[in-house]
Amino acid sequence: MAFHLRSVSLPSSPCSNEINVDEQLQNMKTTISSSSATIGTMCDGLRELGEVYSFIGELACLPSSQVTQQRKAVEQELERSLVLLDLCNAMQESFGEIRESILDMQMALKRGDDAAVQAKIQSYIRLAKKAQKQFKKSSKKSTAAENESCKVIKFLSEAKEIAISMLECSSHLLSKQIAVPSSSKWSLVSKTIQKRRIICEEDQLQALELDIVDLESGVETLFRTLIQSRVSLLNALSF
Repeated sequence: MAFHLRSVSLPSSPCSNEINVDEQLQNMKTTISSSSATIGTMCDGLRELGEVYSFIGELACLPSSQVTQQRKAVEQELERSLVLLDLCNAMQESFGEIRESILDMQMALKRGDDAAVQAKIQSYIRLAKKAQKQFKKSSKKSTAAENESCKVIKFLSEAKEIAISMLECSSHLLSKQIAVPSSSKWSLVSKTIQKRRIICEEDQLQALELDIVDLESGVETLFRTLIQSRVSLLNALSF
């Protein structure tokens, strides 16, 4: 299932604005929980979640947003959002490390160095597991908003939980992309079949590398819009 935002510009009615954001958040929850979710789905979702954050930032600036009447709750949500910013930074670093391990794997495959390939696969798996550990830390720090009377705060809280789920799902999917090969089976295939297998694996690794580049881009976009969202909230509080 793909994510679809209807427009980057908000409709004129505040009620329509809220319905639009709520629909997008609910669609994202459904997609994340789908068994057919892929890395590509998560890449699209991270970028489009950034657009939802832009929507929410515009909502915060509307007179009807009640942000100024909920100053304490808004400040609490700003504090909670730091967890997601830290997580985005950590995942950017993890995705970069994983991408480097894939490049190393590709080089080892081209050299025909089976031992090096297996070592790089182990490195990939170790890095993927390391990335997943980030979510054990964030789950302890992240809490949902208690005050839901302000729609902006409710939307920000939901978007934050969705973002964390997307990053966690992306990390989980990456950990399943490469399995440890059996060296005994590798030695039994003929050189011709082995060559075809190497070409196939190189193509798969290249596709995986591009997926990770997309993930890095999606996380970067999300990080920027999170910062913009914080600025919007702070500006709304200053009115």
